[in-house]
Amino acid sequence: MTEIGSSSGPRRIALPAGAGAVVLSWGTATDVGHRRQVNEDSYIAVPPIFAVADGMGGHAAGDLASDAVVTRLRGAAKDGFVTPAAIGLALAQASHDITRLDGTALTGAGTTVTGVALTMSDDDPYFAVFNVGDSRVYRWFDGEFEQVTVDHSVVQELVDAGAITRSQAETHPDSNVITRAVGFNEPPMPDYWMLPIEPGVRMLACSDGLTKEIGEDRIQALVAAGSPPEATAQALVQEALAAGGRDNVTVVIVDVVDVETAR
Repeated sequence: MTEIGSSSGPRRIALPAGAGAVVLSWGTATDVGHRRQVNEDSYIAVPPIFAVADGMGGHAAGDLASDAVVTRLRGAAKDGFVTPAAIGLALAQASHDITRLDGTALTGAGTTVTGVALTMSDDDPYFAVFNVGDSRVYRWFDGEFEQVTVDHSVVQELVDAGAITRSQAETHPDSNVITRAVGFNEPPMPDYWMLPIEPGVRMLACSDGLTKEIGEDRIQALVAAGSPPEATAQALVQEALAAGGRDNVTVVIVDVVDVETAR
């Protein structure tokens, strides 16, 4: 796996053109789990990008695929803020990198990716949430916990069609079959959501090693408990391990501490 960045206490990030600043804290945690030999997850936690990539392809293949994504995302992070277009370009470049990986064992490698990035819209700071695959971003704010991203998976399509319920999707035999990824000789097709950055917002990005082990009620309870970001990320990972730890599990938590406006 590749880890870019680490947990940080409150950090002030200036807005462009002297428009003020945002103050963020964030925490990270990851584990190989109890059944895997290699951790194929990677993450980046360096402003303006906080993202998790869950590699697929087996052993080194998935590891290198997820590395390609977070490495390209790091290159897109300039001047403290980034545009969705720059994220899309980085993912396209990562997809090209994955096709050029050496070794026949890497045939068919790919990765999911999900995360939040600092961006601007009409001179106001926003989180650009992005997603390819079934890794997820959640938002906790003002007592409300919601899944922001929509899984690119067979079971999500069944849920959307009304064929199964969300609870049935978690145990469906096709629950691991995704319909989009970065790699696999296909251009990535990310979805985006724009969310205003407000004091008190907590964002969670995670691989499915978390959501396949812990129900959303328990995830919400840990996210809402008020612990610092790093402690919350560690608690979520430990809970996934205690529940079985059948997959790699990676968590990135981002807290909005303050938003300063220009006077």
